[in-house]
Amino acid sequence: MPTNLKAEQLPRHLASVREEMEPAYIVSGDEPLQTQEACDGIRAAARQRGYTERVVYTVDTGFSWTDLLSEFGNLSLFASRKLVELRVPFERASGGKEVLINYAKNPPRDTLLLLQTSRIAKAKEKTAWFAALAARAVHIRIWPVEPGQLPGWIRTRLARAGLKIDPQALEMLSGCVEGNLLAAAQEVERLKLLADNALVTVETVRQAVADHARYTPFDLADAALAGNARQSLRIYATLMAAGSEPYPILWSLTRELRLANHIAASLRQGVALPQALEQAARVHGQVPFLLKKKQAHYQQFIYRLGERTIRHCIKKAAQADRLLKGAVADDGQPASQALANLIVAMSTGSTNLPEPGASAPLPH
Repeated sequence: MPTNLKAEQLPRHLASVREEMEPAYIVSGDEPLQTQEACDGIRAAARQRGYTERVVYTVDTGFSWTDLLSEFGNLSLFASRKLVELRVPFERASGGKEVLINYAKNPPRDTLLLLQTSRIAKAKEKTAWFAALAARAVHIRIWPVEPGQLPGWIRTRLARAGLKIDPQALEMLSGCVEGNLLAAAQEVERLKLLADNALVTVETVRQAVADHARYTPFDLADAALAGNARQSLRIYATLMAAGSEPYPILWSLTRELRLANHIAASLRQGVALPQALEQAARVHGQVPFLLKKKQAHYQQFIYRLGERTIRHCIKKAAQADRLLKGAVADDGQPASQALANLIVAMSTGSTNLPEPGASAPLPH
């Protein structure tokens, strides 16, 4: 009978295997971290059970299905059991349908096939070669982690590392990695070294994010929000000199502008500042606790700039975004200078915002 598993069910399944593994394992999906970890788990389980010879085939230009057929017929030269890995996009596997069907009908003794492929649509599972192989295989479907599932995914991974995390820190960490599971996994490894008493707090997350750099885009956004133009430009120059990507910098600035714009509109309608902060956090998916810590900065920023200038800055951010994506300014102004102009505008609150060509100087 075919066995279908989710990625999180695989470790328990592998632990339950006594001696001989199933003839085939199929790992399908497009999320790289979960795919890699599923395959790593299968390889480790195979080694523990005597599949010590490993052969890898990738279906690309020059690949011959005849070679794979011959591999299935060859006895292991170095071990009693052999792991054969086949990496193939699903649509290209049809070229070797006969080889795969024959393997499913009569799998060689002491041979394990690990087939790594792309996501498989439900209708495609009825394809003859796949149906035949799946009937003799364990199929692990890799599903993307949706935004709403990410905090739970991170919490589970932290728990496996022996760590607990408080709710505010979990929200902050989820926002920092922006759905990138590989980035999330890397942050968990940092947190294992930084957490005190196995508890991850907001401060622990901040330290982890800033662990590999003197400054972060968050520091830049905070300095601009506080109205410190000189410090903002110094941080910006440091980040760029260190090879930081401009997108996270623009994202952090744009986030603060949108939050401030929302808060300013609420204040104009008579909403008290604490409630305006909570509403903005809820609408923009931010942590209310963190916004309230910067309540004074938001208040001063809104009074310093006013709604009209804040909206003008949002337009400047959109212009910088277009330049980062490859658009060319009329006067050839680079995206890096557009970002510097935006930082000055946010920091000073000047209504005479720099236009293309009127460049804000970068500090030396």
